[in-house]
Formats: sequence, C-alpha cells, structure tokens
Amino acid sequence: MDGFRELLACPACAGALSGEWWCGACGARFDAPDGIPNLRLAGDARTEAVRRFYERAPFPGYPPHDSLHALRTRAERSVFARLLDRAIAGDARIVEIGCGTGQMCLYLAGADRVVIGADLARASLRLGAAAARRYRVESVRFVETDLQRPGLRAASFDVVYSSGVLHHTPHPRESFARLARLARPGGVIVVGVYNAFARIPSRLRRAAARLSRFRIVPFDPVLRDRQHEPERREAWVRDQYQHPEEHRHTIAEVQRWFAQNRVEYMRTFPSAVLGEEEPEQFFTAADDWRIENWFAQLGWMWTLGREGGLFFTIGRRR
Repeated sequence: MDGFRELLACPACAGALSGEWWCGACGARFDAPDGIPNLRLAGDARTEAVRRFYERAPFPGYPPHDSLHALRTRAERSVFARLLDRAIAGDARIVEIGCGTGQMCLYLAGADRVVIGADLARASLRLGAAAARRYRVESVRFVETDLQRPGLRAASFDVVYSSGVLHHTPHPRESFARLARLARPGGVIVVGVYNAFARIPSRLRRAAARLSRFRIVPFDPVLRDRQHEPERREAWVRDQYQHPEEHRHTIAEVQRWFAQNRVEYMRTFPSAVLGEEEPEQFFTAADDWRIENWFAQLGWMWTLGREGGLFFTIGRRR
C-alpha cells in the first residue's frame, strides 16, 4: 500500500498523504471506503452529470461467470491491446485515467508493473476492485478522483493511459493538459478519443435510434454480438448513444494538444500512414503528412466507425 500511496497526492494542494489519508500540507482529510481512496473534490455541473451517468450504469460491464483468463482472451481480440501490453516495460508504473470498471488495468497488470485505475464513479471502481480480488490480482489499486483536480502525483508515471474519457469532459484540451502532467519526463502518454470523421456512422445510428426511443439501434455490430447479454447491451447503448457530454476530435487537434504540453507526437492507432503495417506502438511513425492524415481519417469512417469511432494518439513527455 505504501508504494501505491506514494503515487497519490492531495487533490486540493498536491501535498503528500499520510497513512490515515490526510494531507500534511493543507490539512485536508479524506477516507477510503471499501479500500478505495476517495480523493475526488466536488466538480462542476457538467462533470457531475457525467459522474451520475456512470454511477447508474457502470461501463463496461463484466460478463457472467467471468475469469481473468476470459478477460485476457477478450482483451487480446484487440490488436491495439496486444501491442500496448507488449510495448510497456515489465516494471512500469501505469495510471489509467477514467478506468471505468478496471478491465484494462487488470489486463495490463503483469510482471512487476504497478497499475492505478482512477475514475470519478465509485460504482465502477467497486466492480473493478471486486474483480481484482476475485482474480487475485494484487498489483492493481483503484482510486476515486476527478481529472479536473486529480489526486495523483505529477510526473510519477511511466505510462499514462486514457481511453474514451477526454471527449466526455467539458473541456477536453484542458483535461489533456492535466493528464499530461502525470507522466514523468520520457514517459509515454496514450489517449483514445472519438474521431470527428469516424464518429459519423454512430451519429447517424443515434439519429435513427431516437425514432424508436432507442428500442432499435440499426447496424450496430457490437449490439449484435451482445444480443444474449441484456445488461451489457444496455450499457453500450447508454455509453454510445445517450451520453450527456460528447466531443469529437481530429488528429491535427490532438497533435496541437501534444505540442502545447511538451509532448512529442509519435503516432496514431490505427496508423495514419497509408499502407503502413502496425509496428510497436512506442516508436515514431515513418511520416506525419497532414494531407495523408485527412485521407486516413476519411477511411476510418468505414473501419473504426463500426464500433464507435475511437482512435488513439501516442506521445512521449519531454
């Protein structure tokens, strides 16, 4: 627990926290119900709306009779997850911002890694912590905190990972700046956000689904795969089509975030270099030509657009 606590900080002043969860610098006191530290300060109305959204329906859910082997098998259907796991050092300190129910945290918790899953929805964190106990994964810890004022120590992590989170914050560019500060110099930042082009199919499906009050969502392959799992189907519909806060971004926009926060752009996943095979993720792409990036994003409407339109951008903190 001490090694875990060293990676946390007071969300009010960034001071160190004692074993009793109080800040020696500003005197703020916190607690850890169910063994999950509560380092979340009150947020604005839009952030609170998102928190309540996930408190009602934690995402993603765990299938019935799940196991660690089944979770890893499910995760490794994703080429990106496999490449990411292979690229991260065995002794890395990893934080996942917006970890939800913690499934990626559990997947990455191999070798001697230390993984922290941070989220603002306690209902999701409870599911993640329960799964960690059930699977006997001891190198993962969860913390309730908000990216606006994170209870995490700055410049402390080898890998900062966040998938499907920034585009649900009121101000994604500002949220990225706070996220980037968590990486140590030389640390890697991996962010997944909705792409402005690849998200178009989902927006069209949403418009059609509203006509039936979401009883029918046409042409969604994820819902077809989950036709016998009603709880996971409902969670997907809520997250993809009924979310209270959503933004969409281009490669160029995320590259500007990187430049403004001293993060060296390395590549996207999928690759924006046309015809390039997917190499190891922590190596810089062979090219970064803006026209090629636009063509790649247009193509993502037919590939990424099938499952929500999420793309990843990878960089290294200077």
